[in-house]
Amino acid sequence: MKAFKERWEIQNNWQLTFPFLGILALLYTAYLFSKKIIRSFIDRQEYSILYYALIFVSVIVFFYIMLRFFLWCFKKLENKWITTYRWEIITIFIVFALTGTSSVRIAKPILEFIGFTRTLFPDGFFGGFLYWIVRIIIILPIYQILLIIFGSLLGQFKFFWEFEKKMLRRMRIIK
Repeated sequence: MKAFKERWEIQNNWQLTFPFLGILALLYTAYLFSKKIIRSFIDRQEYSILYYALIFVSVIVFFYIMLRFFLWCFKKLENKWITTYRWEIITIFIVFALTGTSSVRIAKPILEFIGFTRTLFPDGFFGGFLYWIVRIIIILPIYQILLIIFGSLLGQFKFFWEFEKKMLRRMRIIK
């Protein structure tokens, strides 16, 4: 545990919350991927010990692959993102995950409230394309607002405020 704390520059035990949440989120994501993939091959009526064994093995495989990927991302972003401690990078990843998931979830009811649903358009390329364009346009401002809210709640307001300003400059919304 001492080596783990030193590696992530953790001074207080409460800071262990963020690596713990990161590991839980990674396990849950691996479980969701596994369940989705395995269910596409096995009929719901046929859940058996084989099904649960496949889920278990695939969770381990997906968890390992995603863990290696995110540790690689940490190395790449460590010098690019200016943080005081390494554990804050985990917090930033958690904020991005919460914001992305929440903005997508919030956009659907908003579109339904204003009467803009997929059934409004006929099937085909243009109808689906138009629906997703409008949905993405709705998601963008929601994402920006939630990024600041979740960043503030997890103690990273300064990082995400600078991130927002940089993003808005690139979109040429502010100078």
